[in-house]
Amino acid sequence: MQTLAKLKFSSFALKVPTDWQQPSGDPAGKHYVDSFPPSERVAVPDVAVPPLFLPASLNKYHVDTQKNLNQKFGAFIDGVCSAICSAWSTWQSSASMTGIMVNAVTASVGQVVGAPWTPLILASAPKATPMELLYSTTVANAVGMGWLSYTATIKIPGLPFYPAFAAFPGPFAAPVPNVPVPVITLTQVTATVGAAYLKNQMVAMLGQPTAPFHKELFESIADSFEKCFLIWQASTQVTNVLGMGPIPSFVPPFVPVGPVVGGMANMLPGGFV
Repeated sequence: MQTLAKLKFSSFALKVPTDWQQPSGDPAGKHYVDSFPPSERVAVPDVAVPPLFLPASLNKYHVDTQKNLNQKFGAFIDGVCSAICSAWSTWQSSASMTGIMVNAVTASVGQVVGAPWTPLILASAPKATPMELLYSTTVANAVGMGWLSYTATIKIPGLPFYPAFAAFPGPFAAPVPNVPVPVITLTQVTATVGAAYLKNQMVAMLGQPTAPFHKELFESIADSFEKCFLIWQASTQVTNVLGMGPIPSFVPPFVPVGPVVGGMANMLPGGFV
């Protein structure tokens, strides 16, 4: 996520100082050149890959500005992305699903339950300066609220979780784990974890139109989060959903097997793997 965010940020090709134009002609151009010793007229810019900022010129002071911003914004992106991923990991290790209905082989409905992300992100996000605290709080609130809204929409759309429950040889089916399926097969509304939505939420929550490079920063974080989410959605499996329930038609020896009717299921914590 850190790398994806930096690549997105570098794609804006932001030059610093912004809106700078080198004086030209006489006498302005000559005065500008003469005001710096030769050692300050040409400096080596930061060659970090990817470069988050570009110097407006090779003037030493422009290059120094570029290096300073590359370091500060790079460290913030690393820190806040790490905090998001840590919160994600903590959530996934303890999240579960409850209230799942089971009839024969089919599981449906259900509700995801998990720890809120906002305090988890804020616990380790950069907060060394007032601006870092402001940006981190904005990111944590937007991503945390977006994730909570997203997980509230996750439902099981009648999937064949329990093949054995079609004809179970007993009056009651004891807890049986489900057939694993990817998260992407579940019913879900992903708009609140999309890049455009998250960026707009961050910009609105910050409420400071003149804050330095905040739109590019928030878009980069939101874009990288969406890309990681799409990978997670396709690769993460729904497991350890323990289903059980009665078999009303079980009447031995005349009816030795029957389907589960009106059963239920719950996922053990950490079932998203």
